[in-house]
Amino acid sequence: MPSATNQIEWCTVRLGEDLNWWVVEVSDDIHWDVDGLSIIDPRQIAHLIDLAEPLREYNFDQDIMDQAFIAFKIQKDLGDGLVRLVRTKESFFDTDEPLFGLPDVVDEENGPYADFLNHVTRVRVNMLNDIIDFEQTFTVDELEEELREEENKNFIEGRSVHMFNETTNILDYVPAGWELDGDDNEDVEEEEEIDDYPDIDDEEAKKISESENLKWEEEEEKA
Repeated sequence: MPSATNQIEWCTVRLGEDLNWWVVEVSDDIHWDVDGLSIIDPRQIAHLIDLAEPLREYNFDQDIMDQAFIAFKIQKDLGDGLVRLVRTKESFFDTDEPLFGLPDVVDEENGPYADFLNHVTRVRVNMLNDIIDFEQTFTVDELEEELREEENKNFIEGRSVHMFNETTNILDYVPAGWELDGDDNEDVEEEEEIDDYPDIDDEEAKKISESENLKWEEEEEKA
């Protein structure tokens, strides 16, 4: 019997006011709840891969990340700010095609995305203990406790946390009072706009490359 994850074939997404993408509809609405369901865009996928790169020497496993996010590619623009994505078997690490990543949260406690968060948390803690001279060993529990406080604050304020932010909070984490070389810039570095989408056969999908919705402009308006 196919798993709930295997049954999802397409999804419809929209660009929010926060410049993050959010899921509006999925092909399998029995197992997936789209309320507050976020999806990670190609720019963000690239940034996560960059953040994970220095963790490889601490046994970061890219297969765990590939399993945590279901890959989708653009199919067509539906109008009214909606874009339809279709599932693909491409690996995020082995393709130049711009892919979206839907975190596999069908099982929030023990599913692939939960496994990924646990994995990168352990790896990040290992790295911090290796490069920072703590008086006492920094632990996974300490990192999780601090992030949990932020999660509780967002819950109380009724804010949906995008899963890109949830992931980068771990991959970028440094204990208060400490600083790592090269970690001066906490924000996602400004990257070149994605102006075209290679290897997309659907003519309608090519037109999306010209859409303002898919340029992810991050420049602030000049005063």
